Amino acid sequence: MMEWHEDKRLWEETAPIQFSHRAWIAAGEQVESIVSLLGLTSGMRILDMPCGPGRHSLELARRGFSVTGVDRTAAFIGEAQHRAEEGNLAVELIQMDMREFRRPEAFDAALNLFTSFGYFSDPAEDKKVLENFFVSLRPGGQLLIEMQGKEILARDFRVRDWVEREGVIILEEREIIGGWSRIRTRWIVIRDGKRKEFTLTLRLYSGAELKRLMEEVGFQEVRLYGDLQGGPYGPEARRLIGVGRKP
Repeated sequence: MMEWHEDKRLWEETAPIQFSHRAWIAAGEQVESIVSLLGLTSGMRILDMPCGPGRHSLELARRGFSVTGVDRTAAFIGEAQHRAEEGNLAVELIQMDMREFRRPEAFDAALNLFTSFGYFSDPAEDKKVLENFFVSLRPGGQLLIEMQGKEILARDFRVRDWVEREGVIILEEREIIGGWSRIRTRWIVIRDGKRKEFTLTLRLYSGAELKRLMEEVGFQEVRLYGDLQGGPYGPEARRLIGVGRKP
């Protein structure tokens, strides 16, 4: 049975909101913050996985990094390739599931952004994704994961919400399940007068849980931040950022 994250219709229907013009503009500032936080220098090899339609991959390439973007959704890889060609940017783009992609000791840094961790019903598959990142980093390389932490979700939780952007409306209904281990979200997407419905289930991680899992895989010096600028992961945190180094 196909899992929710394998349904290409979901990503294609919600892309105008998830990857709106405003989100593309924000990617530039986000990349600047990531480069500063990790101490990256031009020419380094960066893995962006999953890369979606290439918001961050393309920004990194503009700054002189050697970038590989990986995503399982063909439409996203196609859009990223088109934008790269338009911008005369050299980016390696690969259509593959992040549970499968690994390239031993090929990268100086790896990025998992935009709450793209915790998709899978089996927690062992989350760990496998981290192992793929670990294997793919050279010694001394860093992994950065950016997500909505469990503490932030609890602080700001709303059962229902909606957003309208670029001609698409998404109505959201959220439910905490499994004793705060996961969140189930029902999306009703209204686009071009048509209504479609999707259900997503994400595994939730607290700061301590994410740090522990990264350490189990082998990452050292794991640090937690509350934003990409390096603020503390405390009561005012906006996001959960985990950064670990491969020894």
